[in-house]
Amino acid sequence: MAAPRRPKLPQVAYAFAPASVGNVGVGFDLLGHSLAGAGDRAEVRRIDEPVVRIAAIRGCVTELPTDPRQNTAGVALLALRKALGLQHGFELILHKGIALGSGMGGSAASCVAALVAANALLVQPLPRESLYGFALDGETVASGSRHGDNLGSMLLGGLVLATHERLLRIPVPADWHCALVHPHAVLETRKARAALAGHYALGEFVAQSSNLALVLAGCYRGDAALVREGLKDVLVEPRRAPLIPNFARVKQAALDHRALGASISGAGPSVFGWYDNRTDAETAVTAMQAAFAEAGLDSDGWVSPVDGPAAALIPSIDGAQA
Repeated sequence: MAAPRRPKLPQVAYAFAPASVGNVGVGFDLLGHSLAGAGDRAEVRRIDEPVVRIAAIRGCVTELPTDPRQNTAGVALLALRKALGLQHGFELILHKGIALGSGMGGSAASCVAALVAANALLVQPLPRESLYGFALDGETVASGSRHGDNLGSMLLGGLVLATHERLLRIPVPADWHCALVHPHAVLETRKARAALAGHYALGEFVAQSSNLALVLAGCYRGDAALVREGLKDVLVEPRRAPLIPNFARVKQAALDHRALGASISGAGPSVFGWYDNRTDAETAVTAMQAAFAEAGLDSDGWVSPVDGPAAALIPSIDGAQA
């Protein structure tokens, strides 16, 4: 009796990775949540050559390195090949939907989309959590730091606590929404991280730790009052705020519409606010965009559940998220 024939492996796969809100104010390099509505797409093709090749970069950002050793997604795929000892290689086409230096996790989204697509081409695909280390390798190229606040939320969806070794999805009420506004300005991650150099008082760390604990407890308990008490960044925001035009007015616009809290998304210049309902978030986006307009900046705005989507396979690089 003939052995059952093994299903033929696909030769190409497509994936979408959503944008994200890194840090969520109080969780520097540790906490992030995904954002519905914006993201990067990747087409990954299995090739016989034992290499990683970037064939094209398209979309809203095209001036990125095509040398895989200098590209975040390329480095992630190189790390995957090396760790698994793969005999075959990958050819990658990236379609960027997240602007460069936006504070929306653009470099992370490229890593995650490429890894999710490549994983679908493996004989034994890995669990999502097992892709995290390879994504960290890629993210380091862009930021110079091995942090997973954006990566974790993209891989698992929703609000995720990301340490160097572990990803933990944090439950969030379905009604809670995020308003995020991206001004048409670039703030490079490395420049934003450089602004954090210098002395920090012990009291600042204690206050920030207290605020992070309140936010996490509030999410687990579905208690908006706890989140409102804790969602205040006293450590990073004061040092980065001068890099964002009219930041104080934009943040105040978010707070004026009953935000649970508001701060800088990732390294900036995007600004976000959390709300316990979608209606307030939608109204806040308009007010936040108006505040950026006062500084002469056009902007884009999104409203998304805080419990946002995870990266997913899609039918084509031009197709919608599955």
